[in-house]
Amino acid sequence: MDLTTTYLGLTLKSPLVVGSCAPLTEDLDNLKRMEEAGAAAVVLHSFFEEQLRQERLELHHHLTYGTESFAEALTYFPEPEIFHIGSQEYLNHIRQAKEMVDIPIIASLNGSTLGGWLDYAQQIEQAGADALELNIYYVPTDLDIPGGEVEQNYLDILRTVKAEIKIPVAIKISPYFSNTANMAKRLAEAGADGLVFFNRFYQPDIDLENLEVYPNVLLSTPQALRLPMRWIAILYGRIEADLAATSGIHHTTDVLKMVMTGAKITQMVSVLLRHGIGYISTLEEGMIRWMEENEYESIKQMQGSLSQLHCPDPSAFERAQYMKALQTYAPVWRSLVSES
Repeated sequence: MDLTTTYLGLTLKSPLVVGSCAPLTEDLDNLKRMEEAGAAAVVLHSFFEEQLRQERLELHHHLTYGTESFAEALTYFPEPEIFHIGSQEYLNHIRQAKEMVDIPIIASLNGSTLGGWLDYAQQIEQAGADALELNIYYVPTDLDIPGGEVEQNYLDILRTVKAEIKIPVAIKISPYFSNTANMAKRLAEAGADGLVFFNRFYQPDIDLENLEVYPNVLLSTPQALRLPMRWIAILYGRIEADLAATSGIHHTTDVLKMVMTGAKITQMVSVLLRHGIGYISTLEEGMIRWMEENEYESIKQMQGSLSQLHCPDPSAFERAQYMKALQTYAPVWRSLVSES
C-alpha cells in the first residue's frame, strides 16, 4: 500500500503530519516518538514576532544603559546568549531536531506586521529547517483599515520572506477573507508553495468571578474539519500551491475525506493532545485497512477525487448544498409529534 504524498517539494511517507503546537514539539524526545509512531513530518511550535521584538528591546536597553554617564560604559557589551535565549534556543531546537529524526522539520513563524522579525526566516533556513510555515495571526480592529489593506499585508509579508530564503514557504491563512478563493489565488501567485487551511483564532473568554478577560484554548472537534474541507475541495486544481488541512482531523475517515477533496497533507494537534502521540499509528493502520477494503492502491489515486473539479455534483460545495441541508434536517420535536 503506497501512502506517500508530496508537500512543499518534499516526499512524505504519508499525509499524517504533526501540526504546530508547543506542548507537543518543544520536547525533542517527543519528535522521536512522533517519527516512530509514523508521523511523516513535524511543524514545530511557532516563534513569535513579539519574542524577537522583546529581545531586541532588552538588548538595546543594556547596550545604552548608563552610557550618558561614563563614556567607557559603551564597551560593556552584554553577553549575546543572555539576551538572545529565545531566538537562539529556537534555532538550536531546529538543529537538534534535524540530528535526531529523519523526517522533515518545518519551522513556524508567527506574526502580523512587516518588520525585522521577518529577517529571522533566513536564520531558520540556515539552521536546517526543510520548510517554513508562516502563521499570520492578525485581528484588525482599526475601523479605518479597509479589507484590501489587510489582504495586502499578508501578501507583503509573504513576498518579503520569499525574497530572503530558498526553502519552501507555506502560509497558514484565516477563513475570514471576503473572497477566500481570490485570496488563495493571489497568495499562490505571490510565491506561496503551500496554503494551510485554516488558522484557528483562539477567542478570549470572560471570568465572571474576577471580571477579567482571559485566554481560553479549546481543542478542535471533528466538526471543525468541514470548513477547511470545503475550501480545499473548491481550490484543488485551480491554484499553483499545495493544499494542507488542519483543524478537526481526529479519525481515519477525517484524513481520507481531506485527501479526497485535494489535501496533500493533514495536520494533527488536538487528537494527539487527547490520545497521545502513539495515536498516529492508529490513524495509519486505519488508512491502510480502509484502502485495502475499498481497493485503493495509493494515496495519489484518491487525491482530489472528490474535489469540486471531479465531484459528480460540483454545486455540492456551494449554495445549493446549503439549501438542501435546510430542507433535509428533521428537528427532534417533529419526530416526537409524528410518533404520538
